[in-house]
Amino acid sequence: MRATVDTREAVAMDHDEHGRLQPAPRTVPIAAAAASDAGLDWLDVCAVDDVPLQGARVLKRPRGGDVALFRSAAGAVFALLDRCPHKGGPLSQGIVFGERVACPLHNWSIGLADGQAAAPDVGCARPFAVRVADGRVWMDAVQLRAAD
Repeated sequence: MRATVDTREAVAMDHDEHGRLQPAPRTVPIAAAAASDAGLDWLDVCAVDDVPLQGARVLKRPRGGDVALFRSAAGAVFALLDRCPHKGGPLSQGIVFGERVACPLHNWSIGLADGQAAAPDVGCARPFAVRVADGRVWMDAVQLRAAD
């Protein structure tokens, strides 16, 4: 059984039929969980190349907030709840630099590995378990199904 998750690049824009800039929509197939290790059920969510370098993709979840997948310039992949701990801004629309993302609303700097805001700001965006294998991004299926 295959399902799909609607995703969009945080930095990619496209023109609609009237020449207006719009976020570039994208649908990425999700396969059934195919691997289990360390007590986690891993779910194949997309190809690594579906997440742009220094950019993001959004995974829509049926319950809970959306998940933002990020990819650093070095190619490392991270996942956070797509909500800044400050005012709820969409982190997927922020600028990725190093292993941090700047919230697009108030420029809070959020660590991609742990979701922690950089001092003097205080707060945390929920991180999600991610692994990369054979050019695919895998996430913990239990975490993805859980409501926040």
